[in-house]
Amino acid sequence: MQAEESRETKKLNTLLELNKALTGTLNLKHSLHRVLEILEQRHGMFRSTVMLLRGDSELHIEASNGISAEGQRAHYSLGEGINGRVADSGKSIVIPQASREPMLLNRAAQRKGLNEEVSYICVPITTGRKTIGALGVDLRFKKDRDYDPIVKFLRVAACMIGQAVRVERLVDAETQRLVQENIHLREELRERYDFSNMVGSSGGMRQVYEQISQVASTNTTVLIRGESGTGKELIAHALHYNSPRAKKPFVKVSCAALPDTLIESELFGYEKGAFTGAQTRKPGRLEMAEGGTLFLDEVGDLNLATQVKLLRVIQTREFERLGSTETIKINVRLIAATNKDLEKAIAEGSFREDLYYRLNVFAIFVPPLRERKPDVMALADYFLEKYSKEHGKNIRRISTPAIDMLMSYHWPGNVRELENSMERSVLVCDGNVIYGHHLPPTLQTAEASGTAVRVSLTEAIASYEKDLIQDALKMTRGNRSKAARQLNTTERILNYKVKKYGIDSRRFRK
Repeated sequence: MQAEESRETKKLNTLLELNKALTGTLNLKHSLHRVLEILEQRHGMFRSTVMLLRGDSELHIEASNGISAEGQRAHYSLGEGINGRVADSGKSIVIPQASREPMLLNRAAQRKGLNEEVSYICVPITTGRKTIGALGVDLRFKKDRDYDPIVKFLRVAACMIGQAVRVERLVDAETQRLVQENIHLREELRERYDFSNMVGSSGGMRQVYEQISQVASTNTTVLIRGESGTGKELIAHALHYNSPRAKKPFVKVSCAALPDTLIESELFGYEKGAFTGAQTRKPGRLEMAEGGTLFLDEVGDLNLATQVKLLRVIQTREFERLGSTETIKINVRLIAATNKDLEKAIAEGSFREDLYYRLNVFAIFVPPLRERKPDVMALADYFLEKYSKEHGKNIRRISTPAIDMLMSYHWPGNVRELENSMERSVLVCDGNVIYGHHLPPTLQTAEASGTAVRVSLTEAIASYEKDLIQDALKMTRGNRSKAARQLNTTERILNYKVKKYGIDSRRFRK
């Protein structure tokens, strides 16, 4: 009884060691080698192999112990030899005397002609109900040996191996998925921010595209200037994703959004204990952008102390984390953007002149939308398509009166305001056409300038009626008869309305 308990305890201890070997590292091959070594040390299984299926039809040796280099190259088809039969059937096979078994092919190890007889045991390696390989071991032959406990023990060990293989394959599949997703996202970003896909064909934007193409492939520092909402960040992305640094990080720092007490720690990082609350070391945005691009948005809002440190970084390409004396060298391209008048800020003493000249190596001026009237409709159509798809609507066009309203507005919020206006219009539109009453109130009245007036119900209905008539005339190229049929009314009533609202139908005959 004591001997039996001792054997069971020994097996349990072995299984514990096998578990540690299989879970202690992400290197599966190393883990399997260690498993086979433990089986030899603990149970005298002096020659052993772990064979796994490659594809669906062939067994290859994944790990071995006591096998020659030539033997490690052995492989078996499903159903071929003892190993192939075990992998094919999922059932264990015991060969008490290996020298007398013709089915034992001896490809990995030559057992015939040896001075001592050996036994060979092969058990399936499974995950769930699927057999994925086989575990084979040699034992010195012992007459009248009871093989059932050994087979049961090895099947437990093989099951543990199967779980380790399953985990490794899941990790490999997830890693591969993430790699492919990363490649796909980078390609998507590159396509999205390709300046040839940027919307707008006005003279001012053509000049911007030309400047992007001139400087994108270089490491030159770029300063993007323009009013808020003109798309400065979009241009920074275009510069990065059309440069040799496209596969490296693009890191943004919003200088206006961060308070003066945090901007330095965000830019340069800090060491543990550098200040109250610094529990661990934290890398700054400069380190995160290594090899890539650092985009300083609203750089004109940087405080003077941080400006001094940034100037040193630009000059020397090195810096120290807060609370550290270690100098860190960096290879980062700098792109800055601002909507401020930096020349005025220099005169007022709120922006360093030497930093201005370091940043202003290559300046790109983004014109406001009010100076890019030809781009308004191109952008409006782009945003209409984007948000129609995003919100699951089938809106096909913008009515003529709505176009007139979009074109006559001064757009103080620039492209950002236009985008927001089009998204709102898509949300409130319940048909296939954006009409004037779908546009924000700021475009329909003088509300934006503080001169809004109350509109009566009669005026609102008249405005809507005028929109519908103008849109119908546009569809029929000024043909009043067709327009009347389209609106399900008579030509006489339509002519009366055209005269009442002062609509010039000739403008649609083009």
